[in-house]
Amino acid sequence: MIPSRKLMAVVGQTATGKTETAIAVAEAIGGEVAGADAYQVYRGLDIGTAKPSAAQRRRVPHHLIDVVEPDEELGLARYLDLAREALEDIWSRAKIPVLCGGSGQYVWALIEGWQVPRVPPDLGLRATLERFARERGAEALHRRLAEADPVAGGRIDYRNVRRVVRALEVIEREGRPLSACQVREPIDAQMLALGLRCAREELHRRIDRRVDEMFAAGFVEEVAGLRAKGLGEARPIRSGIGYKEVGLYLDGDISLEEAVARTKTATHRLARNQGAWFKEGDARILWVEAGPEAPAESSALAATWSRGPQGE
Repeated sequence: MIPSRKLMAVVGQTATGKTETAIAVAEAIGGEVAGADAYQVYRGLDIGTAKPSAAQRRRVPHHLIDVVEPDEELGLARYLDLAREALEDIWSRAKIPVLCGGSGQYVWALIEGWQVPRVPPDLGLRATLERFARERGAEALHRRLAEADPVAGGRIDYRNVRRVVRALEVIEREGRPLSACQVREPIDAQMLALGLRCAREELHRRIDRRVDEMFAAGFVEEVAGLRAKGLGEARPIRSGIGYKEVGLYLDGDISLEEAVARTKTATHRLARNQGAWFKEGDARILWVEAGPEAPAESSALAATWSRGPQGE
């Protein structure tokens, strides 16, 4: 039986124009946007996360943006809880959710129906593991994970220390491999994923232009304001791309020019990591070239799909 509910997704690397495309798609199919960005969920992190503007949010309803404070813990499990609630809310009003974001883990966990272990954070264990990574190196920490759980070790990049730490935390608390805890039950909905793609050189130009615009729009002042509220040590601000670099500038450790350059480099790295989640060979994704025509082209594809067969 074909599911009666429908779910759209607009995915891809950062700076490819997902926000505007998702809004245009939602307008075309009578949908509402549901965010799939690991940092746009935090209130106050606006410029550095390229959140939809107030004008953009007035065009169609948005969900899963500005839902928690920066000093609140929001991991994958809580995101999935909030996302599933948002989708049910949208479907209850006979609307089509348009999932939009570049956080690949969030996107696929929702679509593939990951059942994430409900293990509360152990701050002491995390501090110990993070210290081990600093002293011995991220690769040494990753070897510990690979020995304890080869499957999880194969899935998680050693450079993503936060995810490695979380995997080891779950193993320690559950007494079994992380992979054994991650049951999957695909979402009960007809699915269309549109991916925005862009040549590497053009993508880097887009990223660099966006970073320059962020700093011109008051990014330094945004970070300074968050720090003035006592949020400087909150994880999203301490480790988020751009926020960390601006923090170093505000502390006098690097120049403003260096902060801008480091933010661009870190964002290029993020785009490479996102490419691993959204691969051009993935049959689940219909690719559209990023650019001025992408919103209209994507909207036309979405409108045709939305008029397709309904479940019985």
